[in-house]
Amino acid sequence: MSHAHLPESRGSLARSTLINMGVRIAAIIALITIFGYLHIYNSFRDETLGRMERAIQTRAQREQAIFVLAQDNHAILKTALEERFRAWSQEDPNPRFDILFSKRPDGTIRNNPEGFDGKRMPGVFVPPGVTDDLDFRRRLVATYEVVAQYGPAFIVRFTNTGIMLPEGVLVGYWPAGATWFQDVEPDFSLVGFEYFTLAQPENNPQRKSSWTGIFEDPPSKIWMVTVSTPLDMDGQHVATLSHDVLLDELMHRIRNEHMLGAYNLLFRDDGQLIVHPELRMKSGVEPYNVREDPRPAEELFEQGGSAEQLTHLRDIFEKVKTHSPDRNVLELNEHDEYLAVTRLEGPGWNLVTVMPKKEVSAAAFGVARYVLLIGVLSLLLELLIMSWVLRQKITQPLLAFTQATDQVAVGDFEVSLDTSRNDELGRLASAFQLMAREVQQREEALRQANEGLEQRVEERTQKLQEVHKRFVETARQVGRAEIATNILHNVGNVLTSVSTSAQLAEERVTRLKLESVERLANLLVEHQADLGTFLTQDERGRNALPFLNQLGKYLQTERQALLSLLGDVSRHTEHIGAIVKLQQHYARTPQQIFESVDLKELVEDSLRINQAALSRHHVKVEQNLAEVPPIQTEKHKVLMILVNLISNAKYAMDDVPEDERLLTVSLESSADGRIHLEIRDNGVGITPELLTRIFQHGFTTREDGHGFGLHSSALAAQELGGTLKAYSQGPGKGATFTLELPPIPEQKEQVEVMEEVVVMDKRARA
Repeated sequence: MSHAHLPESRGSLARSTLINMGVRIAAIIALITIFGYLHIYNSFRDETLGRMERAIQTRAQREQAIFVLAQDNHAILKTALEERFRAWSQEDPNPRFDILFSKRPDGTIRNNPEGFDGKRMPGVFVPPGVTDDLDFRRRLVATYEVVAQYGPAFIVRFTNTGIMLPEGVLVGYWPAGATWFQDVEPDFSLVGFEYFTLAQPENNPQRKSSWTGIFEDPPSKIWMVTVSTPLDMDGQHVATLSHDVLLDELMHRIRNEHMLGAYNLLFRDDGQLIVHPELRMKSGVEPYNVREDPRPAEELFEQGGSAEQLTHLRDIFEKVKTHSPDRNVLELNEHDEYLAVTRLEGPGWNLVTVMPKKEVSAAAFGVARYVLLIGVLSLLLELLIMSWVLRQKITQPLLAFTQATDQVAVGDFEVSLDTSRNDELGRLASAFQLMAREVQQREEALRQANEGLEQRVEERTQKLQEVHKRFVETARQVGRAEIATNILHNVGNVLTSVSTSAQLAEERVTRLKLESVERLANLLVEHQADLGTFLTQDERGRNALPFLNQLGKYLQTERQALLSLLGDVSRHTEHIGAIVKLQQHYARTPQQIFESVDLKELVEDSLRINQAALSRHHVKVEQNLAEVPPIQTEKHKVLMILVNLISNAKYAMDDVPEDERLLTVSLESSADGRIHLEIRDNGVGITPELLTRIFQHGFTTREDGHGFGLHSSALAAQELGGTLKAYSQGPGKGATFTLELPPIPEQKEQVEVMEEVVVMDKRARA
């Protein structure tokens, strides 16, 4: 290969790759920014509208409290006044009347000047011409007493409390106007005021509390509103109750307390403007009507009032008037605004929060701009890193791989590559370098394992037969024949797993093909002079690197699979040896040998032993293994019990559809420290009459069964100081086997254990 072409080829590959990647990443960043902006805008809009709706509902609850309280006060006053009217209906009012009131030379009736204090007691004004008979005197005295009783209590929230009689009589508690009732002109008349006419039957057929329009109190220059509630008795209008509510604090809050970027409005259904953040009414001017008001703006407002403002205000009013009551947030498209609308209970005023749409879009645009900036900076950084990687880290390793493929092509697997790199090429180099040696080693190891496995199994089987013979002979004397048959039963289970693992390993080795590697090497050799062009422009060359990458991953996967299968063979063989040692241990009749055992690890080993059979039967395994402390027990005796139970559960699900077969393994500890191992299947189940027989020696429900497994497992559980129990709800409902073990079993002599085994066996047979 000519090294003179190396820089040119390397620069071309780096430049083309950078351009392609840069264009694609820039397009992706642009799309992400666009979609991100749209998503952020929609999220901000939904969040803003939700906050507007919640805020205006909260504001309405706060602002309408004073109006609701006024109407509640009137309900109390109506009841008290009606009771007082009825109480005075049969009483002589003259003594009380003469003490409280006197008729003046101008024809009016007012409080007696002697002892009258308008700051502490109600004032009375009766216009001239009112018939001063007993009925009138009774009603006036009753009204005075009710106002005197409740007026001082209501003054905390209301500037005054008044009751008006149909004759134009006014009785009111108004400490701020303590001398008004003494100083008012005799020709003063209530009849023309709105708060008086609102209570008349012809104006208020529903006889409910009504609210006047807002008006300015001349002395204090404070805007207020009056609520009037009629009182009818026996079908006749007898009195009108009233409160004046000051609006200065409410107006201040609505103008100044609002969401960021928004503002609030308040107006009546008839169009009367109550609060606007910029349009403030001049003193002494009637309130402005949004719907129609011919007066010039400069006569109405202290400042502002342009034609655009008034048109905007009318558009908001019309939108609110025509909106559906079940919608609290509206969209005013002609002004690009959102409106949050609610009504204040009591006067029924419309409270509106106005939020320009640009407030939402500006926030979303700011976030999107930040995302775009981060994306551009990330793009530049990525291109710089990619440029360095392509120039320094790609071309030279590719040349080394070319030489390595030449070696592989001629059958030389002693490949030397740079494996110090901690990236894909470094891992691929390691895999490539180890490929031949690993395959050769695996082939040799599998060959030796297959040759030695039969010999070891034969040797182990012979030993087991001898041990079994000794156990049978001993069992005839002390009743332990079941233990030997159990040993053989478990060895058979383990040998099945060993055979399956060896077969799978052989199949994987057979499937290893290296013809494609040789073909790739030939291609690279053919194009050695123009390797850069071949790898970037030729269709076959562009597939070379992905192929090598996939090949490395494939070989690593196969290596792990073969290691796992060989590990299974080793563990199964170890387990066979342990079973043999256990058999030898019983043959010598020593005491039991206990060791510290991690039951969670033991459960996983038992599942691995049965893994091939479970997979072949399409059994799904679900593990619920709690963290339990290690216990002192015989490890391989517990393992034999678990292998037996899992194997039996597998066969119990043969009649269940393959996609429904489920084996559940659970591990937990009780409060007293005892360990519970549970094997549950959804198979054929067990009838109630068989639950008492399944642990008997020789009893089985399978045609090819021998009845050793459950019987020997139950005996082994008792030898470990525990129990093995079975439970089933009936045929077709599965079965559950529970192995319970103590954390530290009692140490017993072997003779005692065998006696217990014999007794349990006799009970089972009975």
